[in-house]
Amino acid sequence: MQSNSLYALPLLLLSCIHGFYYLTLAQDSEWNYYDCRSALFLPGSVFEQNLNLTLTWLAGNASLDGGFHNISVGQNLDTTIYGLVQCAGYATAKECQDCANTAARTIRGLCSNQKEGSIGFQFCSMRYSDKRFFSTTFDSAQRHSLPSQDDVTDLVVWNHQLDNLLNNLSSQAASAPSRFSGGNATYKDSGNIYAFVQCTRDLTQNNCLTCLEDVIGYIPQSCDGKVGCQIYSISCFLRYEYYNFLMSASPPELAPSPPSPNSTTAGGKKNTRKTIVTVVIPVIVSLIVVLMICAFFVRRNVKRKRLDGIHEDEDSNFELLVIGLRTIKVATGNFSNEYKLGEGGFGPVYKGVLSNGQEIAVKRLSSHSGQGLDELKTEVTLVAKLLHRNLVKLLGYCLEDEEKLLVYEYLPNGSLDRILFDKQKQSSLEWKTRYKIMVGIARGLLYLHEDSRLRIIHRDLKASNILLDEDLNPKISDFGLAKLFGGSETQANTRRIWGTYGYMAPEYVKHGNFSTKSDVYSYGILVLEIITGKKVSGHHNFTNLQSHAWKNWENGAALELMDSTMDGQWSRDEALNCIHIGLLCVQEAASDRPKMSEVVLMLTNFSMSFPIPSRPAFFVSGVEGDSLRLVKENSGSTTEASNHDQSVNEVTLTELHPRD
Repeated sequence: MQSNSLYALPLLLLSCIHGFYYLTLAQDSEWNYYDCRSALFLPGSVFEQNLNLTLTWLAGNASLDGGFHNISVGQNLDTTIYGLVQCAGYATAKECQDCANTAARTIRGLCSNQKEGSIGFQFCSMRYSDKRFFSTTFDSAQRHSLPSQDDVTDLVVWNHQLDNLLNNLSSQAASAPSRFSGGNATYKDSGNIYAFVQCTRDLTQNNCLTCLEDVIGYIPQSCDGKVGCQIYSISCFLRYEYYNFLMSASPPELAPSPPSPNSTTAGGKKNTRKTIVTVVIPVIVSLIVVLMICAFFVRRNVKRKRLDGIHEDEDSNFELLVIGLRTIKVATGNFSNEYKLGEGGFGPVYKGVLSNGQEIAVKRLSSHSGQGLDELKTEVTLVAKLLHRNLVKLLGYCLEDEEKLLVYEYLPNGSLDRILFDKQKQSSLEWKTRYKIMVGIARGLLYLHEDSRLRIIHRDLKASNILLDEDLNPKISDFGLAKLFGGSETQANTRRIWGTYGYMAPEYVKHGNFSTKSDVYSYGILVLEIITGKKVSGHHNFTNLQSHAWKNWENGAALELMDSTMDGQWSRDEALNCIHIGLLCVQEAASDRPKMSEVVLMLTNFSMSFPIPSRPAFFVSGVEGDSLRLVKENSGSTTEASNHDQSVNEVTLTELHPRD
């Protein structure tokens, strides 16, 4: 009886929602502009599935982390989708989220089966394309303007004040991490000019300024002499009005001058927002609650009835995907040695081929491995909800007949360590490729730490956990030790120290403290390894890699660190900057290390000034303190240290679990 009531409630609520659907759609469809172009795709194709997943992800994450997200979905050139959503800096979180939901639904309907589309609303804009467009400064074919219908009374004064205001705001926005700025200037004695400028956060400071200068230069031919205008380009936009739109969505009712600049839209439709808002907002709020309840029951029902196999739908990134043991055995030749790719700290990894021809990598957790059910659940729960081009993609998992299996996308070039530390192969890693790998790893970590809807500490970042695709693009793998931080949490500690010798930050090894800065330390070690071509834990004629790098840096001989197999074919400035960044990341004090957002900025903007690094942590083979013991199983392997001293001041273990 209880089960029937659970189904009856969603049906009743959905029937109520249906009556309001067209009313809310009328409001949601008032876009400022939209543009559909490029070739057509076939309904039901992989491209369409990737597009649906992209739009779903963008809408679902829009209001998080400052209202800007970009993403790429797909493995093949012909089916990859690049998507971006950005909310206006003056939009509230709710306005941002509602707008993004509307944008995803509307652009899908307007652009139907076209491979490229963009749409702009008052509080957000969204774009997708089959071509990579991130960090693009401007494209004249992608500008859209929305001028008001009314003219200013004194064009000379207006233009002078507007020009000064926009130039000042552009400089402020370009230098701000959020990449937006708003303000006002006096227009005569009777009123003000209010303006707002914004760039996508993937632009550098110089590129943001260039983009805004371009749209400002477009004003004379599209909005000259008008009391309000909005101009959108590929990566930035501006808006100015004679009323304070930063505080209110509509112009003042008693304004003596012309009617609302937003009285028409790009499509020539009448603006009925004021009437609809006053009537419909209470209804919309109620519907949001209703939809959340419906989604909960529908999703739980789908999860219970999920069959064996991989279901590629737009929610596949968020559901736990089950693959049958028989399917995996057939794909891997019953775990034949011929299919074996290697042996990790938690068990062997096999290559497989599914019946549809898709290549997979199967991680088979051994019964005596350190990674048990808890770690497996962590890895599945986390990775299934993450989607980034520099993170390995989880396809599914299997828990049958005491087997614990994780199924990932297959990456043909294997792990970074197999090329970087192989004397016969490392010469194939030219500087351009090594630099791309360092940037890619940094972007993947930035996504984990700041840009995903979860805040995740990897805790086992190392060369063997960096996989390379066919183009040698890096993907971070192995999330068995990862920890999720929720709310305002930024650090935690534990008595169970798991990690890999040489890559673990000193505060983690000595005291069990871990944070995003622990990953930054591991990243710094990786950078030094990529630069030198030498293992952090290898047998060298120096004490350890970080102290060796520091001595060369202090002695003005930093470039002597460069891997000799590159035969001097590298950019001097890039090499010095990367060594500098590596040393900043391996500093003793966690607080001195940069955040990954700063690392990415330093890697992509060499014109900025870098902090001076302090001497790195000289971690070699042991740790200080009688209460901590490090067990080194083998060079470069995953290790565990336990606090056996049960003193009064024993360390508190904080268990962090991922959210459903």
